[in-house]
Amino acid sequence: MTAAECLAQERIWFDKPRYDEAERQFYERMNGPTQPKQDTGANSILQDIARARENIQKSLAGLKTTLQPSRGSAPKISNSSHRSSPSGGGSAADYGELTDRMKNLELENQSLHKVVEELRSALSKVESRVSALEKRTTAPTVNGTAPTAPQKAPPAPAKQEEEDEDEDDIDLFGSDEEVDEEAERLKEQRLQEYAAKKAKKPALIAKSSILLDVKPWDDETDMAKLEECVRSVQVDGLLWGASKLVPVGYGIKKLQINCVVEDDKVGTDFLEEEITKFEDYVQSVDVAAFNKI
Repeated sequence: MTAAECLAQERIWFDKPRYDEAERQFYERMNGPTQPKQDTGANSILQDIARARENIQKSLAGLKTTLQPSRGSAPKISNSSHRSSPSGGGSAADYGELTDRMKNLELENQSLHKVVEELRSALSKVESRVSALEKRTTAPTVNGTAPTAPQKAPPAPAKQEEEDEDEDDIDLFGSDEEVDEEAERLKEQRLQEYAAKKAKKPALIAKSSILLDVKPWDDETDMAKLEECVRSVQVDGLLWGASKLVPVGYGIKKLQINCVVEDDKVGTDFLEEEITKFEDYVQSVDVAAFNKI
């Protein structure tokens, strides 16, 4: 089917605008040309504006006639109760309002003049005070140089005489031997005092805590006799402590004994030699722990 056939089957009025135009022209010929509708809102606004303009012009004309005197002699206001009525068609109410406003303006002008005068007087006072303070703070200068501080009075003659006497007492040509001898004597005295104080203090003795493991030959060794032999070792600076039997294995026990020794008098080597002398009971001696006290 071709495009022309498809359009032929469609029900579309393509010529409607032409028929509408022909219908409009027909009615115009019958009734005459149609007038465009006017906007009523716009007409009302324009009328309001015109009225406002007329009112403004009338009020301005009335003000001019009231302010400008008429030709000839100007009316004199002799009394506040008897005032000339405004000419030019102005109402009495408008004239009274105008005079009230003028009076208010005059009063405000007078009050403003008073405030300005007060401010000027206050400003002049402040300026005078500031200038006075500046004169006090800044010292006067002569030829660009600041004034010098007042010189102190010379010292009293009594003080000068005392200083002269002190200077006379000093022997500038004395011998240095006397001074050296005195210094040596003071030094020796202080050394002696220090040595005496040091001698009075007890000397610190270095001590150590030793834990020994004494092992027997076998499980048949008498451990009580072994301990008695170990404690039989008595030397200055040796102190035996607590002891206990510690199992080693296979029924064998070792003697673990503690002692405190002075480091300068007793050593570990000495203890091992003395204890191993008991060959019937002691197999070996080991140091299990060694701590300084």
